[in-house]
Amino acid sequence: MENEQFECSAAVNDSLPNNVEITDKDAQPTTETPNCSTADTPKECVPFKVVFNKQKFDVEFDLDKTISQVKSSIEKIIGVPATMQKIMFKGLARDDMTLRELKVTKGAKMLVVGSTLTDVLSVSTPTGEDKDETKEAATSKEPLSQQKVHKKVLEKYNKPEDVLPGFQGKKYPLPSQPISGMYNKSGGKVRLTFKLELDQLWIGTKERTDKIPMNTIKAVVTEALEGHEDYHIMGIQLGTTEASRYWVYWVPAQYVDAIKDAILGKWQYF
Repeated sequence: MENEQFECSAAVNDSLPNNVEITDKDAQPTTETPNCSTADTPKECVPFKVVFNKQKFDVEFDLDKTISQVKSSIEKIIGVPATMQKIMFKGLARDDMTLRELKVTKGAKMLVVGSTLTDVLSVSTPTGEDKDETKEAATSKEPLSQQKVHKKVLEKYNKPEDVLPGFQGKKYPLPSQPISGMYNKSGGKVRLTFKLELDQLWIGTKERTDKIPMNTIKAVVTEALEGHEDYHIMGIQLGTTEASRYWVYWVPAQYVDAIKDAILGKWQYF
């Protein structure tokens, strides 16, 4: 039923974007979309609701717009990159389908599922004293494994029992299976899956799998672990600042170059 109440299971930042307003009438988040019809180019428009994280956003689109175009338009509203969105309307809506083909009518509800950058980083976001240590690390000349913020993690969780064998001075291509046996800043097990055909990096933990478009990753920082040079610390920068680096520990050294090549391209990090 189009008028069913949908609930989104994705966890998101509780704060709303700046361009979202709360109306007195129904106390629901709303946003304005560009006029889909003008005097010069009259089009058939349909107003409907986008539901994300149990919040409703009023939008209006030309019926001939595709789901892919809708995703791009609502990206700034909900804070989820278009490539990481799934839109549910009578099942999963394909990107190439138009609103007309989906038979979207006035007042219909579309459920959006996806992870924000805040969600992905939440498992390793420093708090309290760790925040100061993270700031110090950003300007420190010490090796990564000796910086306080990383040293604490390494000492607390030690070498994983299921870590893959590491080989110093070797360069292997990416394996066909996920690279596993690593952990993140909170000690959670991490596996990295490279979906080259989709141009995506999948960061998997026990709780979730985040599918990150590789072209949105700004940098990859790596350094060998002192005393364990066959393994690296790796920081995958998901946003514009160093604070958005997702840290992974005990990455087998032989895969480091292949990981950088896959994400950044061979020419981008020299």
